[in-house]
Amino acid sequence: MTLVREAMVSDPRVLPATATAQEAGELLTRPEVRTVLVVDGDRLVGSLTQATLVERVVAAGVDPRATRLVEIAEPVALTAGPDDSLEETYRVMEAEDVERLPVTDGARLVGVLSRSSLQRRLAEDEPEPAG
Repeated sequence: MTLVREAMVSDPRVLPATATAQEAGELLTRPEVRTVLVVDGDRLVGSLTQATLVERVVAAGVDPRATRLVEIAEPVALTAGPDDSLEETYRVMEAEDVERLPVTDGARLVGVLSRSSLQRRLAEDEPEPAG
């Protein structure tokens, strides 16, 4: 059985809970960044997307330079453990339509899984058809 720890990125891009919405917005303008994980030390406290930033900062009319991420980050409802089955975790990501999944050991963030990289990895692990 392949474990999540074997496929996760062990150094995910994060911002501290004390960072500002402005800093998160700057990261979220990069095409490769869809979600910012928010941590307090190494403890996962939430996540932030462009939609959340627009709703909780722009539409709410608050100052992005004075708004801390801990105030606006959404709780993370779904995580994986490093010793979870990779195949089962992938099925959950597909069923829940999750593109990136934080990997936690207790409350401590230890990595992140990407559904697209998992699709490639699982395809590589498929046995060749007999022919």
